[in-house]
Amino acid sequence: MRGISIGYVKNIKMNLNTILVLVHIKSSNIFVPKNAIIETSQTGLLNDSVIDIIPLEKILVENVKSVNVFSKTCLDSKFLCNLSHAYGERGLNYDDLVRAATRISQRFDDPRFFNLCYMFLQNSIEISEDIVNITYLFHYALRNFLLNLI
Repeated sequence: MRGISIGYVKNIKMNLNTILVLVHIKSSNIFVPKNAIIETSQTGLLNDSVIDIIPLEKILVENVKSVNVFSKTCLDSKFLCNLSHAYGERGLNYDDLVRAATRISQRFDDPRFFNLCYMFLQNSIEISEDIVNITYLFHYALRNFLLNLI
């Protein structure tokens, strides 16, 4: 949580559309807020998986003092209790990065892309020349108008 290892994965159970992960948190003094983003991500070149817990609210010390994650009153708190669950999403992984990089390189390899870029640049040059000419004409007309007023 917040970049610090707070526990480890104890068990994984896979179903058709879901994965249930049992996580052991090392200390009862670590409070995981219910209002948090929970994602699985891959790190390193060996695809080590981690569970990222990103709190969405600032945790105040006053809110934590009276919470016991092992009691029944914990269910009414803003924190996950012992044996409770939270839903998470799939986070970043290297497979998606490789796929995206492959798609981008394939698009840059397409001759139609370069023709489109060339047309865009050519039209931009022509438009900029027209804007310069219009600006010059406007400046000339404004100068003559102001000189006639004097």
